Amino acid sequence: MLSKDKIARINELSKKSKEVGLTHQEAKEQTKLRSDYLQSFRNSMANTLENVTIIDPEGNDVTPGKIKEIKKNKKHLH
Repeated sequence: MLSKDKIARINELSKKSKEVGLTHQEAKEQTKLRSDYLQSFRNSMANTLENVTIIDPEGNDVTPGKIKEIKKNKKHLH
């Protein structure tokens, strides 16, 4: 997860961009921060999906095979 300071800076730069524009250096910083944010989000989402089990109304495990395989491989790594 991205730190609160970095998220605050993303929002600060976004607001400034809309109001008065960014310097070249600020635009580069904004791009880097957004990239970090997206990477953090993707990692978090992947972790969530890799740890989910889907059960149908009859109580059967219907978790997709790909997720089951990832879980199986993670168990072997630990």
